[in-house]
Amino acid sequence: MKRFLLIFLLAPLFVSAQEIESKIVQAEALVSAYFEENNLPGMAVSIFLDNQMVWSEGFGYANIDQKIQVDPSKTKFRIGSVSKTLTSAALGNLIEKDLLDPDSIVQTYVPLFPVKEYPITVRQVAGHIAGIRHYRGIEFMSTKLYKTVDEGLIIFQDDPLLFEPGTHYSYSSYGWNLISAIVEGASEEAFLDYMKAYVFEPFGMHNTVPEWSNQEIDHISSFYVPSIYGNEIAPYVDNSYKWAGGGFVGTTEDLIRFGQAYLDADFQSKETQAELMTPLFLTNGETTNYGMGWRTWVYNEENWIGHSGGSVGGSTMFVMSKDHRMIIAYTINRSSVNFDGLHWDLIDIFLD
Repeated sequence: MKRFLLIFLLAPLFVSAQEIESKIVQAEALVSAYFEENNLPGMAVSIFLDNQMVWSEGFGYANIDQKIQVDPSKTKFRIGSVSKTLTSAALGNLIEKDLLDPDSIVQTYVPLFPVKEYPITVRQVAGHIAGIRHYRGIEFMSTKLYKTVDEGLIIFQDDPLLFEPGTHYSYSSYGWNLISAIVEGASEEAFLDYMKAYVFEPFGMHNTVPEWSNQEIDHISSFYVPSIYGNEIAPYVDNSYKWAGGGFVGTTEDLIRFGQAYLDADFQSKETQAELMTPLFLTNGETTNYGMGWRTWVYNEENWIGHSGGSVGGSTMFVMSKDHRMIIAYTINRSSVNFDGLHWDLIDIFLD
């Protein structure tokens, strides 16, 4: 029996069995076609609607050579920049404890970070409007093992800002290296320990972990890149330089658990959620469509929030609507995959 049929039995009572089954069949056909057309190695999809996981299924292989099938409850994928959204939960936790003020300058929590030509705040860094640079050259392909958060700051900390903070939006994963140091400074705990204790464990995200290159990780996917031959093993990289911005691995079902925590105000208050999710504005009045680790999209004249993720050997989408109580997460163990609006098509199926 396929996994989605087991979950289908738990579907909300006000939706008929025939309706749910029909939507699942449509969704499976859509994803199967997408999977085949893009010649993907492996993929997991999980969808939460109302108060239930209505569909969760794996496609293809976590490891092609060994024929290890994808299991959305166990197979860990590189989630890339969706790591920023997870780290945002730590910021919210510190804000609620009055241990962090997002409008304080970063040296309040990381005194060793060099003072720039303009002061920069935590909020500006988290919202990509501080002027901190992104990757250069082949930095994305780093193979060095970074043992601490502070080591990851050395890459960019002495570079000048790209612009006066608040005047432009410029996406920066390195900014989130600084965010992890801010979490450490505000909490007086190691960043990874804080994430485990105050985000992953409370959410029941037991299959979301940092990807240490020198440690064995259970059920971790192999990682692939596209080639003229189809899919080949991705080059070796070490993502320890950017835990907060792109260094976690996890499952789609863990991402659903994370989203569930934000459907209500049980984990963090509505005020804190708004602090994290509300898009920032530039000095010219333009919106960035990005809060602190949360991106906003408009689809069918409605707001959706979440994040996408791209990494070496990984492509991830996490999107949710609090109004519809809907969460979609899918992960792929290959680089540079075009999502082709797959999540919007799935939304159309289940909200039709």
